[in-house]
Amino acid sequence: RCCADSRRHSSILYSILRSEERAASPAGQGQGPRRGRASRGCQCGSRRRVALRSPQVACKAASAVLVKTLRFVQNVPCFQELPLDEQLLLVRSCWAPLLVLGLAQDRVQFETVESAEPSMLQRILTTRRQGEQPPPRAAGPAPGRPHHGGGGGPHLPSAGEIQAIKGFLAKCWSMDISTKEYAYLKGTVLFNPDLPGLQCTQYIEGLQREAQQALNEHVRLIHRGDEARFAKLNVVLSLLRSINANVIAELFFRPIIGAVNMDDMLLEMLCAKL
Repeated sequence: RCCADSRRHSSILYSILRSEERAASPAGQGQGPRRGRASRGCQCGSRRRVALRSPQVACKAASAVLVKTLRFVQNVPCFQELPLDEQLLLVRSCWAPLLVLGLAQDRVQFETVESAEPSMLQRILTTRRQGEQPPPRAAGPAPGRPHHGGGGGPHLPSAGEIQAIKGFLAKCWSMDISTKEYAYLKGTVLFNPDLPGLQCTQYIEGLQREAQQALNEHVRLIHRGDEARFAKLNVVLSLLRSINANVIAELFFRPIIGAVNMDDMLLEMLCAKL
């Protein structure tokens, strides 16, 4: 039951289920718990699946940012000194946070609309064979199981996931982060020594440390009166860890590449001269 969607309260299926619930519940019970649930606030809205309002515009902007992001990565001399498999491993793990930083830097804005999904009653009535389970609602990939654009239908992101991305962008814009600060943040994200499978761990750890040190020195020089700015920028880095690469891929790139694997596209772009 959705305590926020009054439209479902008048549906045939809702009326049937509610009448059965009233018949099964003792008189006078159920009102208190329902009020308790409502007082905590309904989270149904944040779970609703959404899509881009103007996919042609937003996907084009995100694609341009991805090209600029990989061009930035390619132009980092220390990155080019790494073996190709190490480069690909780093890019695969951080392309989405780097892209979101690029969206913030270029002040890319986008709007979403709620995706039209069939109601529960409609899914039940359109079941093909008797006894067949109704088709599941569109949902994102399970945690820990990456999906970079394989076959099958779209896994639309939820409104809550999109709100997290927009919240991050708003945080960056409110801080008015400079070009150099974005560059040092990207370097910190790119050189992640904690990834499994890396061979040049100490070298990559040193590069990340240098990026953080350069950011700290820049902040002290330019923002002498703001002693908390470096800590705030580190909060930005921590917020990036919540960015889900699957959500970014499904939102901005599946409408363009369809069933093409995102890792394959990244490899092709990384090896090309952008």
